[in-house]
Amino acid sequence: MTELTDFSKLCVHTQTTKPWSIEECIAHFSKSGVRGISIWRHLLEGKDLKKIKTLLEINKMEPVSLVRGGFFPSVESHQRELALQDNRLAIDQAAALGAPLVVLVCGADARQDLKVSRRQIQDGINQLIPYAKNMGVKLAIEPLHPMYAGDKSAVVSLEQANDMCESIASPIVGVAIDVYHLWWDNNLKNEIFRCGKNKNIFAFHVCDWRVPTIDFLTDRGLMGEGCIPIKQIRKWIEEAGFEGYNEVEVFSERLWAQDQKLYLEDIKKSYINHT
Repeated sequence: MTELTDFSKLCVHTQTTKPWSIEECIAHFSKSGVRGISIWRHLLEGKDLKKIKTLLEINKMEPVSLVRGGFFPSVESHQRELALQDNRLAIDQAAALGAPLVVLVCGADARQDLKVSRRQIQDGINQLIPYAKNMGVKLAIEPLHPMYAGDKSAVVSLEQANDMCESIASPIVGVAIDVYHLWWDNNLKNEIFRCGKNKNIFAFHVCDWRVPTIDFLTDRGLMGEGCIPIKQIRKWIEEAGFEGYNEVEVFSERLWAQDQKLYLEDIKKSYINHT
């Protein structure tokens, strides 16, 4: 495993510094020496994407991914069609910004069996492939923690994501591996190496699991504040052939309440020491 001594592979999600606008994220990340940025779509509402792309270029920021597409399943066919339309919009936005990837939080519908939701997810992705390929944008399935199976994602393990990717069998469909969602899995190492064999690790997200956790959505920790073996997982990721950014994705009411400039410096310290 390569020891981290600089920030050349550090990417920060805009949701990590939630109080900032997209313009503030770009300016402050760049000034702090962070070159990778993963952009959450809600920050683009009402924005001129050409101007945002220009800001990225002026500040020498690399858009690593656009977050998020997905949410395919529904018992209602018109809702599934609306999801496809929104995913095409996400692909358009990614292409306009020069982001190579849309991260898919796949969705679920508690009114139907999980297997049905997974079929709808795979069907939805298959329908998007020609459009995404034409736009030069990849799609990354992000398996979530099983606690989100009822509403946010019917894909709740890396094994399920790998099964789906292998069934789809497209070079533009891969996985986003988030340690917060997958660290508990006893089979994680094998599934990461399975990804490596398929060359489909498209993204790697890091944060930490605090003990105790006050809120399972908005009480994530910075790397080193919890119990996730982040360095070990990164070692496996790199052994599997991944050479991309380490993306810091932290949802935390506690950290959002802090001075975000000071918080960004803490992100950098925890990145070097605990990632």
